[in-house]
Amino acid sequence: MEKREQLYEGKAKKVYRTSEPGFFWLEYKDDATAFNGAKKAEITGKGALNNQISAIFLSLLKQKGIENHFVKTVSDTEQIVREVTIVPLEVVTRNIAAGSLAKRLGWEEGTPLSKPIVEWYYKNDELGDPILNDDHVAVLNIAVREELNHIKEISLRVNDVLKEYLAGRKVILVDFKLEFGKTPEGQLILADEISPDTCRFWDANTMEKLDKDRFRRDLGNVEEAYREILRRLGGQENV
Repeated sequence: MEKREQLYEGKAKKVYRTSEPGFFWLEYKDDATAFNGAKKAEITGKGALNNQISAIFLSLLKQKGIENHFVKTVSDTEQIVREVTIVPLEVVTRNIAAGSLAKRLGWEEGTPLSKPIVEWYYKNDELGDPILNDDHVAVLNIAVREELNHIKEISLRVNDVLKEYLAGRKVILVDFKLEFGKTPEGQLILADEISPDTCRFWDANTMEKLDKDRFRRDLGNVEEAYREILRRLGGQENV
């Protein structure tokens, strides 16, 4: 399989066509952004770390029967994925009040939720990715009710798998963002990435943040936190 022309460049990745129909070539970047791109920086090695971390998580989910677009890694920063058309919906699953949820509810960050909650956000940078309800999703023609139910079911299954897996590695899964896509055949599957860029990970003993909040909040040691997550997942550091 050969890498062909670039199709798209996002904040964290570049997408290329391949010589084989039905597959894309992803390249993870070292660019870091927050607050819908208002804050930007480059973190050396971040692309390679996220590529490896996401590959571990998506491979685990596939083993657990949760279909996703990941196929294989082809370099430290690149992987092959199945072709999908991304659904313009960011799906956030929360176990603990943090970030925007803590602010909206007026709760102290770190307050456990009585059950996991799933939220929809419109994937639109120009609008600031606003939060949506089911009716908004329907009016925007993003997904029908059955698809939303399926997305929520998969998100909660992902939550169960990752919480158990990370607990064994002394990491608390606070919350995480997923994206979904449709294959050319119309199958709805998990897509994008699962990494410290898209999840909140806290050390189970110290509550130290091991994720992108270190960049958002100017806490420092961003790359070291990502490296620690890879180490706990048993990944090989090649950066």
